[in-house]
Amino acid sequence: MNPIFAKLQTVVDRVDELNNLLVDPDVMSDSKRFQELSKELGNLNETAETFLHYQKVIDGITEAKEMLSDKEMSELAKADLEQLEPEKNQLEEKLKILMLPKDPNDDKNIIFEIRGSEGGDEANIFAGDLFDMYRRYAESQGWNIDIIDDTPSEAGGYSQITFLVSGDSVYSKLKFEMGGHRVQRIPATESKGRVHTSLATVSVMPEFEETPGLTFDDIKNDVREDVFRSGGAGGQNVNKVSTGIRLTHIPSGLAVRMTEERTQYGNRDKAQKLLVSRLYELEASKNESQYAEMRKTGIGSGNRGDKIRTYNYPQDRVTDHRIGENFSLKPVMKGDLDKIISAMVIADQTARLKEMNK
Repeated sequence: MNPIFAKLQTVVDRVDELNNLLVDPDVMSDSKRFQELSKELGNLNETAETFLHYQKVIDGITEAKEMLSDKEMSELAKADLEQLEPEKNQLEEKLKILMLPKDPNDDKNIIFEIRGSEGGDEANIFAGDLFDMYRRYAESQGWNIDIIDDTPSEAGGYSQITFLVSGDSVYSKLKFEMGGHRVQRIPATESKGRVHTSLATVSVMPEFEETPGLTFDDIKNDVREDVFRSGGAGGQNVNKVSTGIRLTHIPSGLAVRMTEERTQYGNRDKAQKLLVSRLYELEASKNESQYAEMRKTGIGSGNRGDKIRTYNYPQDRVTDHRIGENFSLKPVMKGDLDKIISAMVIADQTARLKEMNK
């Protein structure tokens, strides 16, 4: 058996243990522990079931090979082997993928930031188009979007918009979106019909309620808070009461502002979470080991400066440069991102399998 499967029996044993724990009265009465163990079981179930199926296939192959020497059973044995051998290979590949180290952030919600970059008004308009694209995709996944902060552009779209995406496995699907998104099209303001190239950048940060080793309490003495009046919708209360919050982490210079909520308390709470997440991202980017796996994939570092994708409107084509694949533009802009995301996941898995098998 491939050495990669050495730990699979321990996975099966752990699943049996978890099933027993989840019917234990002491565990059932502790809602937090019950949820944690249930989540662990959900993560391990597919691997355990696939391995048990794999073992049955191996047993079937062994039995079929033993029957080859029996003249009466040899034809039946050959037929069994023709079916079981390919199934064995498929299961081995599936198990390799299931045993790849899981990104610890995959189950987290994300703080998503889009900024208009190169191209002036057209970049801001495209940032708004990207927000609409991700909003539609989130709706198709049953996720929730809460706008944290935005700066609308006079020409349309946003010079920047920050929002929280919450739901099941959000980070696992959207983590590959970080980078530069380039658009090639004729702007509405272009009188001569020339195609312009503009750029919007995307940042994807896992949301940390309490970042390991870092909480807001740890940094609060280094944070300056400014209160200001929020603009935008909200009626007279917005204009008369200072509800906006700006937090600045003095040592790093990182600053966040929050205006979405109608109360100081709500904006302060969201601002604190956002600041902690950004500080975590800053520290993680300094730590080479945090991004070792991402670099090994060969699909790009995900830095906002990397141009990861081009949206070509005249040719109705979206090109992801990390994997060299093209997709139809119109469905993508309507929020149909499944094909792109699936292709990125496969590319990531394939590259990590190659690295693991070196």
